[in-house]
Amino acid sequence: MQGKKNYQEKLFTSFRLSDRIPKENFYRRLKEALNLEFLYPLTQKFYGDSGQKSIDPVVFFKICLVGYLENITTDRGVMNHCAMRLDILYFLGYDVDEELPWHSTISRTRQLFPEDIFEEVFTKVLKLCIDAGLVSGHTQAIDSAPVKANASMDSLEIKVPAEDLEEHLSKVRVQSSRDRKAKENKASEEQQKITASKKELQEIKSRNKKWSQDQDMRPGAKNKGSRYTSNKTHYSPTDPDARISVKPGKARKLNYLCNLAVDIEAHVITDVRAYHADKKDTKYLQDTATRLNRRLRREGLIWENVLADAGYSSGENYAYFEKKGLTTYIPPHGTYKGGPERFEYIKEGNYWLCPQGKKVTFRKQKMENGNLKDNYFTTRADCKGCPIKQACIGKSHEKRINITAYREEYERNIKRVKSRRGRYMKGKRQSTVEPVFGTLKEFLGLRKVNTIGIKQANKCMHLAAIAYNLKKYLKFTHKRMKSGQDSLPCCFHQKPTTGISQFNFKEPEFCSQPTESIKEKPLKAAYLNR
Repeated sequence: MQGKKNYQEKLFTSFRLSDRIPKENFYRRLKEALNLEFLYPLTQKFYGDSGQKSIDPVVFFKICLVGYLENITTDRGVMNHCAMRLDILYFLGYDVDEELPWHSTISRTRQLFPEDIFEEVFTKVLKLCIDAGLVSGHTQAIDSAPVKANASMDSLEIKVPAEDLEEHLSKVRVQSSRDRKAKENKASEEQQKITASKKELQEIKSRNKKWSQDQDMRPGAKNKGSRYTSNKTHYSPTDPDARISVKPGKARKLNYLCNLAVDIEAHVITDVRAYHADKKDTKYLQDTATRLNRRLRREGLIWENVLADAGYSSGENYAYFEKKGLTTYIPPHGTYKGGPERFEYIKEGNYWLCPQGKKVTFRKQKMENGNLKDNYFTTRADCKGCPIKQACIGKSHEKRINITAYREEYERNIKRVKSRRGRYMKGKRQSTVEPVFGTLKEFLGLRKVNTIGIKQANKCMHLAAIAYNLKKYLKFTHKRMKSGQDSLPCCFHQKPTTGISQFNFKEPEFCSQPTESIKEKPLKAAYLNR
């Protein structure tokens, strides 16, 4: 007999949300594993003593995490999604008949809390992973990737000289609202002025000319907006902290730089930070290393190896890590040649020997484009009448060698990179940190930040990393619970046996603590007392 379901709302009902959520549900397990009670004393100082009660800080962080776990990048979309999911309501602590916070409350609260609060939540979640044995600490892979800012290239304004700034602003103010590119210019006066030198501006002009010639066969190349843009000549009034950057084969965009450190044990993110995208990766490596080393040291983990790509290569970084006792596996940048061809370096006298046996002696050490370099010169008498002078120095009077002051650090690092272990470390880096970026961008809402400013972008990146680490943690604990790993013998006591006196067999006793925590305690004590 055919059935037909007639729906009629009840006036009174008995309903428990916890009964409707399966025990294996992701958000139910996350609710049991994640304890954010420490946020109450941390955030107390940001609220007043009177007025209406604001959103619970624990609920705020949970709502933000739901957005990244569900790959939803807008606050309005997150709240609409939460209202339709019973398991998410249970995770947030809301019943089916309770009204969720307004979406604008999420945005205002995100701006209220400083970056330190988000970093503290990230550290607490990382500690969960460390206690579960997901982090070894000895080898960290570091890499970066651009993340699109919440601003369009169409909003770019041209920087003007300082004396023309007021005249430029007066012209902009009288334009109609339809012609304005941005509703509000959030950039400071310093950023609206040209700070580049004449030489830098001339280089940009030459690049622009060459770029326009190379683009003549591409669609839209004749458009007046299709031009070479630089951070020295343009800025975004919508998001002044965003910077123009480009990857090979990609379009120029306003981006932030997301810098990640990932542990090779289970690919857990151990550090994340948002930086400006107009500088090289090598400029941010020491800052990342200082913060990461402090975090690992606090948990009793010993950091030994640094894995990174050639973008982080610099003599300053090699010397910094050698001083800290860390081993680097960072391929050298293509600009490093190790010295002129057929010239031999004599370490004892600190000079170079040319093919004709003449000395190129050390003269001075100076900074060139932010890099410390050693300068070696010959004398005019040495090069005068040399049979290979034309091929060696051309019309110059003496041979000059400008080379990095960290040549020995370069050579030691290159030797490690080319070794068998170095090739193995390269494979570990590629299989560790690069898939993490792909996961964050494709599945955890980090393709584009939905906020304005580098501080807000840093919060978004921390939330995405927290969501990633929580998924790693829950997946690992779920597998361990299924396999019964927690019930394995982990404590042993000696018990004498009869007949075999040369062996001391041990009888197992069971305990609830995982084996990782037992091994970590003496290691942590020994490391901190060192």
